[in-house]
Amino acid sequence: MSKILPALLLAVMPLHLIRPIGLPGLKRRADFWKIAVVAIAMMMLTVFIRP
Repeated sequence: MSKILPALLLAVMPLHLIRPIGLPGLKRRADFWKIAVVAIAMMMLTVFIRP
């Protein structure tokens, strides 16, 4: 899971720059940084959960 998530989010970021996803908060191309913030937060959460 810890390797799939970053790969998936890195694939979504360029796609969002080409065509915005349209989800609430992701309607403009300039909002791709929000995907990066969520990715960093999820990776940190994964690190904290592991023993």
